[in-house]
Amino acid sequence: MSRVGKKPVAIPSGVIANVEGQTVKVKGPKGALQVVLHNDVSVKVDAGGVHVDPRNDSQQARALWGTSRALVAKLVQGVTKGYERKLEITGVGYRAALQGKTLQLQLGYAHDIAFAIPDGITIVVPKPTEIVVSGIDDQRVGQVAAEIRAFRKPEPYKGKGVKYSGEYIFRKEGKKK
Repeated sequence: MSRVGKKPVAIPSGVIANVEGQTVKVKGPKGALQVVLHNDVSVKVDAGGVHVDPRNDSQQARALWGTSRALVAKLVQGVTKGYERKLEITGVGYRAALQGKTLQLQLGYAHDIAFAIPDGITIVVPKPTEIVVSGIDDQRVGQVAAEIRAFRKPEPYKGKGVKYSGEYIFRKEGKKK
């Protein structure tokens, strides 16, 4: 039995949830999201919230039960609060700046990196060494943050590069004479 799957997803006031076949659509103050769930789970909406149940007792249905419930919960949280990832830039001369719908990054290369901000994602640069990526879809926010981090991953000797806020970088000692 899935401990996560048993709990219904509570729907706060101001949020509307609809189920059409295997598609769950959620609309809230920040926007609208939808997800298509696997055929091994059934979804229904009632006064208590969104209930996800396995259609049969197979291993795959039980495995997808908790996962499907978590996906629906992420939709509800996305349209109410949204998601954000913070990135920190460390290194001499490394900085970021916004120019319209592009994020300009100077990360020690011979050229600047121009990153086009995708639709549905908001990027804010409060300081030249800090980037905040936010949006309603957790997967897209995480993907954009990962793409920005991939331009210059933090290196283990001096810790220079782009890292997530709160990420621990395992530091190595340099070579000795």
